Amino acid sequence: MSVLVVIPARYASTRYPGKPLVTLTGATGVAQSLIERTWQAAQAVDGVDRVVVATDDDRIRDAALGFGAEVMMTSSDCMNGTERCAEAYNIAEATYDIVVNLQGDAPLTPHWFIEDLITGLRANPTAEVATPVLRCNGAALNGLLADRKAGRVGGTTAVFDTDRHALYFSKEVIPFDPGQYTETEDTPVFHHVGVYAYRPSALAAYPRWPVGSLERLEGLEQLRFLEQGRSVLCVEVNAKGREFWELNNPEDVPKLEDMLKRMGAE
Repeated sequence: MSVLVVIPARYASTRYPGKPLVTLTGATGVAQSLIERTWQAAQAVDGVDRVVVATDDDRIRDAALGFGAEVMMTSSDCMNGTERCAEAYNIAEATYDIVVNLQGDAPLTPHWFIEDLITGLRANPTAEVATPVLRCNGAALNGLLADRKAGRVGGTTAVFDTDRHALYFSKEVIPFDPGQYTETEDTPVFHHVGVYAYRPSALAAYPRWPVGSLERLEGLEQLRFLEQGRSVLCVEVNAKGREFWELNNPEDVPKLEDMLKRMGAE
């Protein structure tokens, strides 16, 4: 099955303008933009036929062309990354069995997260969309709770049924659990990793659906699928000791740089 990876990137984020061009410095002191590090993460994924950066901004286009990426210019009317992926697929001039949305703020996404995601969607013919979830240990859960206590929008959490079909996603920490955990102890909370694999039919339908109240309240694009009664498969992934975080706020930059240095990444 052929796979297209789209990296949607916009400059005019209300929460963090210019985020794709923010630079992160790794272990060797090399500063690279967020979009370049995300593109490098996509290049490491096995079984991918094509990787493109989809943007509506000339600054991001020029930066991406400068490090060798293929770029598709998409409309500034796209409301989120899924809509931008749908537009990019329409102008790709080729058909693919699976379209992966690797959002441009997740350069630490391990290649096996995406490989497992693709495998999970292939193996589940009833699912129209798949997305990774990562079980939080005590340290990760404490980080999520600290963000919420400080009024920051941190990671997203997910709950799902026994067949691992999503029930809900939230920027709050769900499910509620008053327990105390050691840093390395597993918890019942799953961190949603902001990567998606779509079947083209579901991706094509998405921009035609109205924004629902839950998507509007949470600011989470994947809730549109759930509000339309569509199946979203949650694929549990294993960090294998690798640290993972997304760049959600300016305060996350030092955290990601520390992670890159501990990984030994450039």
